[in-house]
Formats: sequence, structure tokens, C-alpha cells
Amino acid sequence: MVKMNLQRFAETADASQGLLSKGTTLTYTPHGGSGTATEITDISTVPEIGSDPEKVDVTTLADDKKKSIAGIQDASSLAFTAIYKGSNFKAVSALDTATNYDWTVTYPDGMTVTFTGQPSLKLSSAEVNGALKFTLTVVVSDGPDFHPVDAAPKA
Repeated sequence: MVKMNLQRFAETADASQGLLSKGTTLTYTPHGGSGTATEITDISTVPEIGSDPEKVDVTTLADDKKKSIAGIQDASSLAFTAIYKGSNFKAVSALDTATNYDWTVTYPDGMTVTFTGQPSLKLSSAEVNGALKFTLTVVVSDGPDFHPVDAAPKA
């Protein structure tokens, strides 16, 4: 009889054929502080995360075609959507909108993206036969920084 350690398979997600977004989490801590991260529960949408460099025109009068170089990267605001459950909205609405927090998005394979920013909150419109949602927007002041997981399997 062969015994299998199923816990070993649960420790890492297999992304060899792609990665299902199920299990992605959003957490925050006070900026620069240490302590336990607080999870924003019932997130249904995580936005595209990254930044686009500004395009800087370096064309001279001697050039036949316009020339550009990459400038400073522009990290836009990140809007996360959550299903309204009452307690999760109450927890998010208690955040100080004038304060920076350190945020972490963790994907199922363990990769994380960290950034710092101020939160704002917006309740979605109500519609017939539709789930009530809210949007947590974080105005990014630092980051995002990607932290990929080690590709080597765990022993």
C-alpha cells in the first residue's frame, strides 16, 4: 500500500497549465507597522496590478521620426470589488481614508504583490436580482512590488 502525503500537494498550487484565481486574498497592515495582517473578506475582483511608464518625447529637429523613451512609471489606483456582507463593509469603512496602509495581494501559488496607499470606499448601485457590492479603491503611493515564489517544489 502506497501512502501519499496529501498535505504536500496542498502546500503549493500547480501553475504549469495556468492558475485559477480562487484563493486570492487582499490584506492590509498599518503603514510601516508590524503585526497581524487583516484580510478584506469576500473579494470578488482584483484589478490589473502594475504600472505603465510615462512616454517622454526626445525628438529633435534633426530626427525624421518621433522618438520616445520610457519615463517614470505611473502606478494607478487599484479598485477591488467585494460582495457586501455587512461585517466586511463595516470593517473596511472603519479604515481612515487619510492614512496610508501597507497592502498585500496573495495569489494561490504564494506569489505576493505589495503596495502602500490610502483607501476609499464606494457602495455599488442596487439592481433587481443583483448582488450588492462595494469597491475599495487604493490610491497607490508606493509600489506595486512583485514577489514571485521560488519555482523549486517544496520537499
